[in-house]
Amino acid sequence: MSANSSSVKFVILATLGLPPTHIYPAFILGTLAYLIIVFCNSLVVLTVAVSKRLHRPMFLLLINLPISDILGASGFFPQLVFSILTQNRIISTSACITQAFLIHLYGAGNLLILSVMAYDRYIAICNPLKYNTIMTSTFVVRIIFLIWILDFLVMAILFALTLRCKICRTNIEDLYCNNPSFQKLSCGDNYVSNFYGIFITCMFNGGSLLIIAYTYAQILRTCVMNNNADSRKKAFQTCGTHLVVFLVLQINSVFTIISHRFQNVSPFLRRACGVSILIFPPFLDPIIYGLKTKELKESIITFLKRQVGPTK
Repeated sequence: MSANSSSVKFVILATLGLPPTHIYPAFILGTLAYLIIVFCNSLVVLTVAVSKRLHRPMFLLLINLPISDILGASGFFPQLVFSILTQNRIISTSACITQAFLIHLYGAGNLLILSVMAYDRYIAICNPLKYNTIMTSTFVVRIIFLIWILDFLVMAILFALTLRCKICRTNIEDLYCNNPSFQKLSCGDNYVSNFYGIFITCMFNGGSLLIIAYTYAQILRTCVMNNNADSRKKAFQTCGTHLVVFLVLQINSVFTIISHRFQNVSPFLRRACGVSILIFPPFLDPIIYGLKTKELKESIITFLKRQVGPTK
């Protein structure tokens, strides 16, 4: 189907391929998954916000992760469960752009947040005497503002460049809207937007990988040299959790982005990896950090007890 950019008001997402008997179970499962993600991540945000003992750099940085996860889940799940229920994969162009923007904002935001959290752990473990001097409240707040401003500006430029291209197709190859799929709708010269997309992919994924690799190598060296078994165990536990979260996001996101540039990659595998980025990190992040971080776990339990009230 061909059209000019001004007349393309709707696009069509890849079919879900659900048989009639699976529609309502899939709708219920998708709705429950979204509600659980929003509840668990909101619980972490509220707990850190109201617990004075958690008003420290590590947790002030951590609170941005569930906020980013909620953004990503909200960009994906509402449209998904609606299309499951209606069996209609048509989405307006404006809604598609909004969904893609939120999802990319979430992906890049998580990489930035995890990188800064790795730096925080590096200072705490490798330079504990300088930690309070370096990781001041003012410095942490500035870093948080910088993360979100950089994330928003980079993604705004990306989609501004993409929308400059002429749209002449309506079939999106993925289960949700994203920039690589949206660029494939273009029939004009999209060299600039394509190059910029590759550049920011290298910048975010490559930069975060270098930061994580360096900080964790230094942390590992410090832990090996540390004779205190308890300190070593605590450091490995905290960093191990962080590393699992990062690798799940990094591997899946890199594969999904690169697979768009190779025709012989299975569309099913690409879609599965793409969807996993939007399901597993938002679902697992609050559970992993809530269970593995002792102070956060205790504060969550205390917060929930206060909401329920004293038992009779």
